[in-house]
Amino acid sequence: MTTAQDVAIIGASMTKFGQREEEWILELLAEAGLECLADAGAEASDVDHLYVSNMASGEFEGMTGVMNALAHDLGAMPAYTQRIDQTSSSGGAGIYAAWQSIASGASDLTLLVGGEKMTHRTTGESTDIIASVTHPDEYKHGVTLPSFAGLTARHYLERFDAPRESLATVAAKNHKNGVDNPNAQFQKEVAVDTILESPVIADPLRLYDFCPVTDGSAALLLCSEETAREYTDDYVVISGIDGATDTHVVHEREDPTVMGGVVESGNGAYEMSGYGPDDIDVAELHDMFTILEFLQMEGLGFAEQGEAWELVEDGYTERDTGELPINTSGGLKSKGHPLGASGVAQAVEIYEQLMDEAGPRQVDADVGLCCNVGGFGNCVITTIMEAAR
Repeated sequence: MTTAQDVAIIGASMTKFGQREEEWILELLAEAGLECLADAGAEASDVDHLYVSNMASGEFEGMTGVMNALAHDLGAMPAYTQRIDQTSSSGGAGIYAAWQSIASGASDLTLLVGGEKMTHRTTGESTDIIASVTHPDEYKHGVTLPSFAGLTARHYLERFDAPRESLATVAAKNHKNGVDNPNAQFQKEVAVDTILESPVIADPLRLYDFCPVTDGSAALLLCSEETAREYTDDYVVISGIDGATDTHVVHEREDPTVMGGVVESGNGAYEMSGYGPDDIDVAELHDMFTILEFLQMEGLGFAEQGEAWELVEDGYTERDTGELPINTSGGLKSKGHPLGASGVAQAVEIYEQLMDEAGPRQVDADVGLCCNVGGFGNCVITTIMEAAR
């Protein structure tokens, strides 16, 4: 049986993220799928399993059965197909499912495509669809994810005596990284002062503390290392992966500044890979809100509790000068957040970094990590990848 260290990624792709006015979900998925197959030099007819990470094509677009339709459009029949929905961590859950299909020996070649079409809906409609991930008892009172973010940010800043500017520094850093990502939704720098003066959304968080509504797709092609060597000498290995959940009712958590799903999935991925926090060279974290970058840094062991803001202020996470570059892609903040695609796109960035294919975003990295969060930490998948030896 294939083991964790035997599962390889031999192809990756990401469409342009942003407002894709001409394309609908199937067209976005097909674009990424075809580019990924071409990147690996593989044929769609060789795919045994085809997974589609997608949260809400039915709610956003009135279309279900996207996985079967994609198999048809790619020419991947008779591949087994499955849609993976784990809210905003659907992409990471898709990586876990694709990894399992290879590690179990059930598939020799698995294509994962994640995508979402969102921008044709109003901001209110999109917010309402996304808010449906909250517990029904919270949802009926009008609770949204931005409100959770604001409450948590306020508690974090006051409890750990962190300056409001530290959150703005996260946004400014990720926007700066996004300038060099041609597929990012926003490719412009934003000054800390501009962030601090932007409209309040959920106090103390302002407009630039939140990621945008986005259309886009991303894809990965997975196989065993033995199969990988039939295609290429250069590939990436998934050395550790794990998923976990936390309480669905956020106020039931013992400490609202600790995301248990991040802690547990990170520990599982570390244990499987044999690596620890100090071994990670580059990371993609789920910065749907700037406060989440702090909480994930601490949950994954990159910082002690209450100290992530100090590392960010000191430049520890800067791309070109920091010890641990975080969100070299621009993160969800600048790159965009098409729900089902985001976790896959995180892995695409780590893949490109490990393959030395990140262009002006390139850092020195042999081991990378991505953490994809669903809801407000309700479910989390952490993946550790390394360049093949």
